[in-house]
Amino acid sequence: MKTIMLVCAAGVSTGLLVSNMQKAAKEKDVETDIFAVSPNEADGYLSTKEIDIVLLGPQVKFLKDQLKEKISSKNIPIEIIDMRDFEHMDGAAILDRALKLV
Repeated sequence: MKTIMLVCAAGVSTGLLVSNMQKAAKEKDVETDIFAVSPNEADGYLSTKEIDIVLLGPQVKFLKDQLKEKISSKNIPIEIIDMRDFEHMDGAAILDRALKLV
């Protein structure tokens, strides 16, 4: 089971992206827990849940250094979602990238 946390402005587009990623995971027969949180919720999840990777929406990429510092002791990879993949809601491409980083 791979747990993927998306940090974003928590809008409708992110819900669609999570859905597309879950669909891609099911098609690839990969067990995942994929969910999106707002920047304000990220700390709570990082301290209470086992996270395998943190993906940042392009609109909150400025948070990368701040979050990276908070999770440095946990050795959790963090990456900004490719803008093109985000715009196309390409759940399969984003999932593939996340799984390669874990």
